[in-house]
Amino acid sequence: MSEELEVITVGGGCFWCTEAVLLELKGVETVVSGYTGGKAPGKPTYREICSGLTGHAEVVQVTYDPNIITLKDLLIIFMTTHDPTTLNRQGADVGTQYRSVIYYENETQKQVALEVVSEVSAYYNNPIVTEISPLQIFYEAEDYHQDYYKNNSEQGYCNYVITPKLAKLRKMYSHKLKTT
Repeated sequence: MSEELEVITVGGGCFWCTEAVLLELKGVETVVSGYTGGKAPGKPTYREICSGLTGHAEVVQVTYDPNIITLKDLLIIFMTTHDPTTLNRQGADVGTQYRSVIYYENETQKQVALEVVSEVSAYYNNPIVTEISPLQIFYEAEDYHQDYYKNNSEQGYCNYVITPKLAKLRKMYSHKLKTT
């Protein structure tokens, strides 16, 4: 991994959606689905996370090249491709594990996150409820969650939830997408 690369961890509901969206951006090297923000001891499992009892959020850890995509641009795209105004909910996915959240690793990331939330709030009718917190421990999700959309694009959830998010991304941010 190049020393130029940076990492940010975000959650916008189901990590399958967030992963699929952010993987399409120029400058994004990797997106790893996982969990963070909980209080339960040890590495949580997907089943434990889904119970809502661990306090963890479904998140993705994004490794990106800031010379190609800035943190601000990445966070603006993140904030406008999910609903940051619904507390602990994205569509039919309900629970604290589906909260909108930005986990920062340093003060610069925190300041950029606060700036982006303030900037995009004008585009929403309801207040933004996105949590901005320091990253503690990131736990990588089970292998079958990685590249979920790529490996399961014909599955019902993918067709009805993720594919429309990708269409919105491609319409709004075509200039920021990788060329295939």
